[in-house]
Amino acid sequence: MILNWFVKTSSKKISKVIRNSTIIASILIAMIMIFAGRYIFSLPFMLMILPLIKTKAGLTLLQILRVWNLLRILKGMGRFSFNKFADSTNTQNVSLEEAYKILNLNPSKKYKKKEVLDSYKRIMKKIHPDISPELTRLASIVNEAKEIVLKDII
Repeated sequence: MILNWFVKTSSKKISKVIRNSTIIASILIAMIMIFAGRYIFSLPFMLMILPLIKTKAGLTLLQILRVWNLLRILKGMGRFSFNKFADSTNTQNVSLEEAYKILNLNPSKKYKKKEVLDSYKRIMKKIHPDISPELTRLASIVNEAKEIVLKDII
């Protein structure tokens, strides 16, 4: 059907259809990018991407989602906010349940020290202050969570 239309139509009409299709597709892509840009180019995402540009390392989508989940958990607990860079001291102690959540562990399950340290290392590879100095406070919260969980299992 399309091929039949293509054969019977003049080149001017075909070029006009292609031009109009390109314009409409560009407008649709721009609208999608405007909508998605609110999420893609948010401050936490940019803070994670900037160090990657410097080191030319790569993160998988799963790793980015895990870091985003960690930030969401900490923000929900009121322990971390991108609007308070000057407030680098953590005045509250992390509860045991929060510590397990921060380390992506199930509080009802029993863990060995090696399992806790492996989970801690996976998270710290993504948020270590050497990779991104902006994440120093986040790294200190994860360190505190690790200490609390290790005290609980010993």
